[in-house]
Amino acid sequence: MIQFVSQELYSMKLNYFLAVLFLSLSLFGFSFQVTSTDAKSTKLDSIQVLESNKIPSIIYLNQGKEVVVDLLSRQNNFAPSIYVNYNDSVYKTPTSAFLSFADMELGDNSISVYQFNGVDKVILFKKNFKVKSTEPFIKNDAVVLGFLLLLLAFIFKTEGSNIPFFQKFYRVVPALLLCYFLPAFLNTFGIVSADESRLYFVASRYLLPASLVLLCLNIDIEGIRKLGSKALIMFFTATVGIVIGGPIALYLVSLFSPEILNDEIWRGLATVAGSWIGGGANQTAMKEIYGASDQLFSAMIVVDVFVANVFMSVLLFGTGYNKRLNKFFKADDSAIENLKNKMESFQKKMAKVATFKDLMFLLALSFVSIGLAHFLSNIISPLIADWLESIKTTSPMTAVLLTSFGSGFFWLIVFSTIFGIILSFTKAREFEGIGASKIGTVFLYLLVATIGMKMDIFELINNWGVFKFLISVGLIWITVHALFLFVVAKIIKAPFFYVAVGSQANIGGAASAPVVAAAFSPALAPVGVLLAVLGYAVGTFGAIACAIMMQYLSVA
Repeated sequence: MIQFVSQELYSMKLNYFLAVLFLSLSLFGFSFQVTSTDAKSTKLDSIQVLESNKIPSIIYLNQGKEVVVDLLSRQNNFAPSIYVNYNDSVYKTPTSAFLSFADMELGDNSISVYQFNGVDKVILFKKNFKVKSTEPFIKNDAVVLGFLLLLLAFIFKTEGSNIPFFQKFYRVVPALLLCYFLPAFLNTFGIVSADESRLYFVASRYLLPASLVLLCLNIDIEGIRKLGSKALIMFFTATVGIVIGGPIALYLVSLFSPEILNDEIWRGLATVAGSWIGGGANQTAMKEIYGASDQLFSAMIVVDVFVANVFMSVLLFGTGYNKRLNKFFKADDSAIENLKNKMESFQKKMAKVATFKDLMFLLALSFVSIGLAHFLSNIISPLIADWLESIKTTSPMTAVLLTSFGSGFFWLIVFSTIFGIILSFTKAREFEGIGASKIGTVFLYLLVATIGMKMDIFELINNWGVFKFLISVGLIWITVHALFLFVVAKIIKAPFFYVAVGSQANIGGAASAPVVAAAFSPALAPVGVLLAVLGYAVGTFGAIACAIMMQYLSVA
């Protein structure tokens, strides 16, 4: 609830507000605490006094359930009224009023205050902020980092456990889902606060690019070529099915629910495209590039994991009918045995014991690469951003569709991926023998945990109306992807192995593609890894193509 209180009616409280206003400002707009036992001053315990340009990014209600914003310093004295847009509700108030907020909505909030100077709209200030009930129990990022690593260690320790309970549990609940949701519980119940933590920023700007370099480092272009043209055809068919399937699914659902075509949903779906073509790193890259909100991203994670795991179970079920499906495709799977032998040799060739110097060179290589990526992105992105700004009047649609190319983070991801691919043609790819991709995966899962920490499960439940439409989009999307695979496999007579692994190298990435490959033969698991790593390389580019089409559909 928002109330407007005139300066005269508020004169008694104003005396107390002014007494503590300077203290409030010194604390960057956070609430003050009154410790006096005086009867009059103790009434201020339930009030937070904020200057309009000092509203913090997060407001805790336990610091004061009523928030009063002083607008006097922001007013144009010649304007008769002030207009306040609070969470899309517009109010009009005299210029001499204070803003008094009570019963504020938990979660994301927005406020903009403006006046009309003749016919022109003059924005006094605009602010987005979160409202939470209490301060987090832990604010120190070092402690939070320890908690996240403890959770990750627990997840992967129990996943590999021989205890029957955990074996059954992880058959139903994938470890990746826990990596998102266990940190989310820490945030949801106020143990930590992602809004105050800097861990996600560090992980997304440093660990994510390093992860891309390390995961692309072992791309064996020659080895992938020797897998045969059918393997690559099915892989890229799966990619095309995802790129085309997103816009098709969005359009079909919009026929029944037109409101899904808005400027937010396509941004969230772009993150799913990044995940399904590449993996978690590409998904996060798309989130940053297109600015999907944390709340929407949380819903997209559930859509991604739910739909992807349903489809993975279908593929695993299909492995039991491998011979029948190959007969349907009229495919000769004798090449699979030759492939298995090649991959066994590949494993033996790459394996080696890591030395201190090896690990030091590996880390130097990856972080020098991302340092150079940061350097180049800082040069290129401002130039493109200025160019896009200059064509807004002449080619507004072009400027909108190419907005992401002016993003520094976009170029950071692109250059990191390119450097990883280039290094794969050098002796640096031999670092895979000491576990380059394993280190990259550690970085990736730590990033996943920081993303999960940004999730508020209660907010997700409150948005079930949007979520059910997203599930519909995801199921149609994956169906289009499957149809592409089966039609092309029938045409080129590809074995079902290539269908399943090509799909999971896109949809599931390095986490699940080896699982599907190993369902045919344990020795074939690295085939899934190789194709999945190729997915990391093309994931960002394919997801951008998909996002542009979905954006055009929504804008049109």
